[in-house]
Amino acid sequence: MADVTDATFQTDVVERSHTVPVVVDLWAEWCGPCRTLGPILEQVVAGTEGKVELAKVDIDANPGVANAFQVQSIPAVYAMKDGKVVDGFLGAQPEWQVSEFVQRLYPTAVDDEVDRLIALGDEASLRTALELEPAEEKVIVALAELLVGDDRAEEGLALLERIPESAATRRVAALARTGGAPADDEGLDARLTGLLDRVKGDDDARQEFVDLLELLDDEDEVAGWRRKLSARLF
Repeated sequence: MADVTDATFQTDVVERSHTVPVVVDLWAEWCGPCRTLGPILEQVVAGTEGKVELAKVDIDANPGVANAFQVQSIPAVYAMKDGKVVDGFLGAQPEWQVSEFVQRLYPTAVDDEVDRLIALGDEASLRTALELEPAEEKVIVALAELLVGDDRAEEGLALLERIPESAATRRVAALARTGGAPADDEGLDARLTGLLDRVKGDDDARQEFVDLLELLDDEDEVAGWRRKLSARLF
Protein backbone atom coordinates (compact mmCIF):
# COMPACT_ATOMS: atom_id res chain seq x y z
CA MET A 1 0.00 0.00 0.00
CA ALA A 2 1.22 3.50 -0.82
CA ASP A 3 -0.06 6.97 -0.05
CA VAL A 4 0.02 8.74 -3.40
CA THR A 5 0.07 12.47 -4.08
CA ASP A 6 -0.45 14.69 -7.11
CA ALA A 7 3.33 14.74 -7.49
CA THR A 8 3.82 10.97 -7.36
CA PHE A 9 0.68 9.76 -9.13
CA GLN A 10 2.29 9.49 -12.58
CA THR A 11 5.14 7.34 -11.29
CA ASP A 12 3.44 5.37 -8.50
CA VAL A 13 0.18 4.65 -10.33
CA VAL A 14 0.22 5.29 -14.09
CA GLU A 15 3.74 4.00 -14.78
CA ARG A 16 3.54 1.29 -12.12
CA SER A 17 0.31 -0.06 -13.64
CA HIS A 18 2.29 -1.18 -16.68
CA THR A 19 3.99 -3.70 -14.40
CA VAL A 20 1.25 -4.66 -11.93
CA PRO A 21 -2.45 -3.71 -11.60
CA VAL A 22 -2.97 -0.78 -9.23
CA VAL A 23 -6.16 -0.15 -7.24
CA VAL A 24 -6.65 3.57 -6.54
CA ASP A 25 -8.65 4.39 -3.40
CA LEU A 26 -9.87 8.01 -3.45
CA TRP A 27 -10.83 9.01 0.10
CA ALA A 28 -10.91 11.84 2.65
CA GLU A 29 -10.69 12.10 6.44
CA TRP A 30 -14.28 13.35 6.78
CA CYS A 31 -15.74 10.45 4.76
CA GLY A 32 -17.28 7.79 7.02
CA PRO A 33 -17.79 5.14 4.31
CA CYS A 34 -14.13 5.65 3.34
CA ARG A 35 -13.05 4.58 6.82
CA THR A 36 -15.17 1.43 6.43
CA LEU A 37 -13.95 0.56 2.95
CA GLY A 38 -10.28 1.39 3.43
CA PRO A 39 -9.32 -1.51 5.73
CA ILE A 40 -11.24 -3.95 3.52
CA LEU A 41 -9.32 -2.81 0.45
CA GLU A 42 -6.02 -3.04 2.31
CA GLN A 43 -6.75 -6.57 3.51
CA VAL A 44 -7.97 -7.88 0.16
CA VAL A 45 -5.10 -6.35 -1.83
CA ALA A 46 -2.56 -7.62 0.73
CA GLY A 47 -4.01 -11.10 0.18
CA THR A 48 -2.94 -11.04 -3.49
CA GLU A 49 0.71 -11.23 -2.31
CA GLY A 50 1.91 -8.58 -4.73
CA LYS A 51 -0.24 -9.44 -7.74
CA VAL A 52 -2.15 -6.19 -7.17
CA GLU A 53 -1.03 -2.99 -5.44
CA LEU A 54 -3.06 -0.35 -3.59
CA ALA A 55 -2.62 3.40 -3.91
CA LYS A 56 -4.51 5.64 -1.48
CA VAL A 57 -5.18 9.25 -2.46
CA ASP A 58 -6.51 11.87 -0.03
CA ILE A 59 -8.55 14.02 -2.44
CA ASP A 60 -8.51 17.06 -0.14
CA ALA A 61 -4.73 17.15 -0.18
CA ASN A 62 -4.44 16.10 -3.84
CA PRO A 63 -7.02 17.92 -5.99
CA GLY A 64 -5.10 17.17 -9.18
CA VAL A 65 -5.78 13.44 -8.94
CA ALA A 66 -9.39 14.09 -7.92
CA ASN A 67 -9.88 16.29 -10.98
CA ALA A 68 -8.26 13.72 -13.25
CA PHE A 69 -10.81 11.11 -12.15
CA GLN A 70 -13.63 13.70 -12.18
CA VAL A 71 -14.56 12.65 -8.66
CA GLN A 72 -18.08 13.63 -7.61
CA SER A 73 -18.47 11.36 -4.58
CA ILE A 74 -16.28 9.17 -2.41
CA PRO A 75 -15.21 6.56 -1.68
CA ALA A 76 -14.33 6.05 -5.33
CA VAL A 77 -12.16 3.12 -6.33
CA TYR A 78 -10.54 2.61 -9.72
CA ALA A 79 -8.38 -0.17 -11.13
CA MET A 80 -5.59 0.72 -13.53
CA LYS A 81 -3.65 -1.54 -15.87
CA ASP A 82 -1.22 -0.48 -18.58
CA GLY A 83 -1.82 3.16 -17.74
CA LYS A 84 -5.59 2.97 -18.23
CA VAL A 85 -8.65 2.68 -15.99
CA VAL A 86 -10.12 -0.78 -16.53
CA ASP A 87 -12.70 -1.05 -13.72
CA GLY A 88 -14.07 0.79 -10.72
CA PHE A 89 -16.88 1.29 -8.24
CA LEU A 90 -18.36 3.99 -6.00
CA GLY A 91 -19.36 3.74 -2.35
CA ALA A 92 -18.51 1.25 0.37
CA GLN A 93 -18.79 -2.41 -0.68
CA PRO A 94 -18.81 -5.62 1.35
CA GLU A 95 -15.63 -7.65 1.46
CA TRP A 96 -16.85 -10.33 -0.95
CA GLN A 97 -17.58 -7.75 -3.64
CA VAL A 98 -14.21 -6.07 -3.10
CA SER A 99 -12.55 -9.50 -3.39
CA GLU A 100 -14.30 -10.19 -6.70
CA PHE A 101 -13.27 -6.75 -7.97
CA VAL A 102 -9.62 -7.32 -7.09
CA GLN A 103 -9.51 -10.91 -8.34
CA ARG A 104 -10.57 -9.77 -11.81
CA LEU A 105 -7.34 -7.79 -12.06
CA TYR A 106 -4.68 -10.47 -11.83
CA PRO A 107 -3.96 -13.52 -13.96
CA THR A 108 -5.67 -16.83 -13.34
CA ALA A 109 -4.10 -20.20 -14.01
CA VAL A 110 -5.72 -20.09 -17.48
CA ASP A 111 -4.21 -16.65 -18.13
CA ASP A 112 -0.77 -17.94 -17.18
CA GLU A 113 -1.13 -20.94 -19.48
CA VAL A 114 -2.28 -18.74 -22.36
CA ASP A 115 0.74 -16.48 -21.87
CA ARG A 116 3.02 -19.54 -21.87
CA LEU A 117 1.50 -20.80 -25.10
CA ILE A 118 1.79 -17.39 -26.77
CA ALA A 119 5.45 -17.25 -25.77
CA LEU A 120 6.02 -20.62 -27.48
CA GLY A 121 4.58 -19.05 -30.62
CA ASP A 122 4.10 -22.12 -32.83
CA GLU A 123 0.75 -22.76 -34.50
CA ALA A 124 -0.20 -25.74 -32.35
CA SER A 125 0.45 -23.77 -29.15
CA LEU A 126 -1.49 -20.75 -30.38
CA ARG A 127 -4.46 -22.89 -31.42
CA THR A 128 -4.48 -24.47 -27.97
CA ALA A 129 -4.44 -20.97 -26.46
CA LEU A 130 -7.34 -20.04 -28.71
CA GLU A 131 -9.34 -22.97 -27.39
CA LEU A 132 -8.71 -21.74 -23.84
CA GLU A 133 -9.53 -18.09 -24.63
CA PRO A 134 -11.55 -17.93 -27.89
CA ALA A 135 -12.05 -14.14 -27.73
CA GLU A 136 -8.66 -13.05 -26.35
CA GLU A 137 -7.16 -10.37 -28.62
CA LYS A 138 -3.52 -11.18 -27.96
CA VAL A 139 -4.08 -14.84 -28.90
CA ILE A 140 -6.04 -14.02 -32.06
CA VAL A 141 -3.55 -11.39 -33.19
CA ALA A 142 -0.56 -13.70 -32.59
CA LEU A 143 -2.13 -16.58 -34.52
CA ALA A 144 -3.35 -14.31 -37.32
CA GLU A 145 0.14 -12.82 -37.72
CA LEU A 146 1.65 -16.30 -37.86
CA LEU A 147 -0.85 -17.35 -40.54
CA VAL A 148 -0.20 -14.20 -42.57
CA GLY A 149 3.54 -14.84 -42.40
CA ASP A 150 2.90 -18.40 -43.59
CA ASP A 151 1.18 -17.18 -46.79
CA ARG A 152 -2.27 -17.90 -45.36
CA ALA A 153 -3.46 -14.31 -45.39
CA GLU A 154 -7.15 -15.05 -45.97
CA GLU A 155 -7.24 -17.39 -42.98
CA GLY A 156 -5.49 -14.80 -40.84
CA LEU A 157 -7.85 -12.00 -41.89
CA ALA A 158 -10.87 -14.19 -41.20
CA LEU A 159 -9.56 -14.85 -37.69
CA LEU A 160 -9.22 -11.10 -37.02
CA GLU A 161 -12.94 -10.67 -37.71
CA ARG A 162 -13.66 -12.29 -34.34
CA ILE A 163 -12.50 -9.20 -32.43
CA PRO A 164 -12.98 -5.42 -32.68
CA GLU A 165 -10.52 -3.43 -34.74
CA SER A 166 -7.47 -2.13 -32.87
CA ALA A 167 -3.96 -0.94 -33.66
CA ALA A 168 -2.76 -4.55 -33.40
CA THR A 169 -5.41 -5.93 -35.78
CA ARG A 170 -4.82 -3.11 -38.28
CA ARG A 171 -1.13 -3.92 -38.33
CA VAL A 172 -1.69 -7.62 -39.05
CA ALA A 173 -4.32 -6.80 -41.69
CA ALA A 174 -1.85 -4.41 -43.29
CA LEU A 175 0.80 -7.14 -43.34
CA ALA A 176 -1.69 -9.44 -45.06
CA ARG A 177 -2.70 -6.91 -47.70
CA THR A 178 0.82 -5.66 -48.47
CA GLY A 179 2.62 -8.97 -48.39
CA GLY A 180 4.75 -7.81 -45.48
CA ALA A 181 6.99 -4.86 -44.76
CA PRO A 182 10.17 -4.25 -46.81
CA ALA A 183 13.32 -5.56 -45.19
CA ASP A 184 14.65 -2.09 -44.29
CA ASP A 185 13.52 1.50 -43.81
CA GLU A 186 14.96 2.58 -47.14
CA GLY A 187 12.87 0.00 -48.94
CA LEU A 188 9.73 1.14 -47.13
CA ASP A 189 10.46 4.79 -47.88
CA ALA A 190 10.99 3.99 -51.54
CA ARG A 191 7.72 2.07 -51.70
CA LEU A 192 5.78 4.89 -50.03
CA THR A 193 7.39 7.49 -52.29
CA GLY A 194 6.46 5.49 -55.37
CA LEU A 195 2.85 5.24 -54.25
CA LEU A 196 2.49 9.00 -53.63
CA ASP A 197 2.25 9.73 -57.34
CA ARG A 198 -0.67 7.31 -57.69
CA VAL A 199 -2.77 7.86 -54.56
CA LYS A 200 -5.06 10.59 -55.91
CA GLY A 201 -6.69 8.54 -58.64
CA ASP A 202 -5.92 4.98 -57.59
CA ASP A 203 -7.89 3.52 -54.67
CA ASP A 204 -5.65 0.45 -54.48
CA ALA A 205 -2.51 2.60 -54.27
CA ARG A 206 -4.07 4.74 -51.56
CA GLN A 207 -5.03 1.65 -49.52
CA GLU A 208 -1.54 0.21 -49.91
CA PHE A 209 -0.03 3.52 -48.78
CA VAL A 210 -2.23 3.60 -45.66
CA ASP A 211 -1.47 -0.05 -44.94
CA LEU A 212 2.27 0.56 -45.13
CA LEU A 213 1.91 3.35 -42.56
CA GLU A 214 0.51 0.77 -40.14
CA LEU A 215 3.86 -1.01 -40.32
CA LEU A 216 5.82 2.03 -39.14
CA ASP A 217 6.65 2.33 -35.44
CA ASP A 218 7.80 5.97 -35.41
CA GLU A 219 4.75 8.21 -34.82
CA ASP A 220 6.53 11.32 -36.10
CA GLU A 221 7.45 9.50 -39.29
CA VAL A 222 3.85 8.35 -39.73
CA ALA A 223 2.61 11.92 -39.23
CA GLY A 224 5.05 13.15 -41.86
CA TRP A 225 3.87 10.63 -44.44
CA ARG A 226 0.22 11.43 -43.64
CA ARG A 227 0.89 15.10 -44.34
CA LYS A 228 2.40 14.15 -47.70
CA LEU A 229 -0.64 12.00 -48.45
CA SER A 230 -3.04 14.83 -47.59
CA ALA A 231 -1.10 17.22 -49.81
CA ARG A 232 -1.47 14.84 -52.77
CA LEU A 233 -5.17 14.17 -52.14
CA PHE A 234 -6.33 17.70 -51.42
